[in-house]
Amino acid sequence: MEVFLEQIIIYGIVAGLILLTIFIYVRQLRRNSRRVDAKIKIAKEEGLHEPVSLHPEIDLDTCIQSGACIEACPEKEIIGIRNGKATLINASRCIGHGACFHACPVEAISLVIGTEKRGVDLPHVKQDFETNVPGIFIAGELGGMGLIKNSVEQGKQAVTNIIRSIAKAKETEYDLVIVGAGPAGISASLEAKKQGLKTITLEQDTLGGTVFSFPRSKIVMTSPMDLPLFGKVKLTETKKSELLDLWLKVLGENNISIKEHSKVEAISKSGEHFKVQVQGGEEYHTKSVLLAIGRRGTPRKLNVPGEELEKVAYRLLEPETIEGKNILVAGGGDSAIEAALALGATNHVVLTYRGDAFQRIKVKNSEKINKAISENQIDVRFNSNIERIEKEHVTLTFPDHEKMTIENDLVYIFAGGELPTQFLQKAGVMITTRFGHAILKHEKKR
Repeated sequence: MEVFLEQIIIYGIVAGLILLTIFIYVRQLRRNSRRVDAKIKIAKEEGLHEPVSLHPEIDLDTCIQSGACIEACPEKEIIGIRNGKATLINASRCIGHGACFHACPVEAISLVIGTEKRGVDLPHVKQDFETNVPGIFIAGELGGMGLIKNSVEQGKQAVTNIIRSIAKAKETEYDLVIVGAGPAGISASLEAKKQGLKTITLEQDTLGGTVFSFPRSKIVMTSPMDLPLFGKVKLTETKKSELLDLWLKVLGENNISIKEHSKVEAISKSGEHFKVQVQGGEEYHTKSVLLAIGRRGTPRKLNVPGEELEKVAYRLLEPETIEGKNILVAGGGDSAIEAALALGATNHVVLTYRGDAFQRIKVKNSEKINKAISENQIDVRFNSNIERIEKEHVTLTFPDHEKMTIENDLVYIFAGGELPTQFLQKAGVMITTRFGHAILKHEKKR
């Protein structure tokens, strides 16, 4: 009898410990869910919850809440666990590393561009990367592939397919003109050199493309890649500066030069070849064209006198390195306000905006800019436009024809962008709006 009672007591203690463990576990899950709910609420208020480009999509029926995707993501807080399942938090901050996709042990994550409500314009591209226009190919971000590793692979594969298409073409100035010097464009340039093609690479901005605009310390790549004329790049958490240095090294060792600040304005058929026209009047004749440009488009210019000066920029790269300057920021959107706020602590910043109030900006940005205005950290000039930019001054105009000339060292213009859709359509490339289009997904095992 005593043994029986002892067993009952032992079983009771064990059962109690199990119930206590379950209780603690469930309570912790609920706490974590409440934290994630709070983060999602903030993300929605700040306009960060809705994805704007490539982002993870989670199959909730497959997810086992291992948390591997959260640990793998260098950006952190893109994904969280809520009610026992993975969910998106700050989806708009995702830049498409793909680390979550590879880390998920049950293959519950796909990488998707666009959503069910917000479509994304994508060009028609066949498996060999050729568009509906024979001789024009697309690789990388423009075709929807934002991951650096995959863009590099696409650039290399596209050149392999281009070689087949131009083998019988008549001679011309170039075998291939590559437009864009981001991951896909650089990879294609290296592969073209390796294959002995007569090639020129044109970049409207600076080597690195979109990658160049990221902060210096930002992790831009999380998995190894195979770079033509170099081999396996084994860095698994590669920062922007490391990647740019690597590209410069490989290009230099192979005597490949990128023609920077060469914006392509038009591509047209010229007999059996293509004519590529660059801003400024230059023309290039080629057997084929590879478009390796980004989806973000070209920064829109104001077309005012002096805008061509070196002190004028259309993106802010390293605000922490700028101090003691007289800076003019133009624009009324989140990008302009965030730039002004980043510069306001260590510089004299004037923010010019043509409207009479900021509209459609994130709640947090609205709070921060109003606080900065009240504390005289930023001088905001509503209902104003830039009339003229000079070496040491900028002139603003107002509706009543009043003018104001201010001392100035740097000008940052955030007036939106000219998307590449129209450029592609002029070249004859077909565009289709896709909703929630999967770029990377696991093949379901049968």
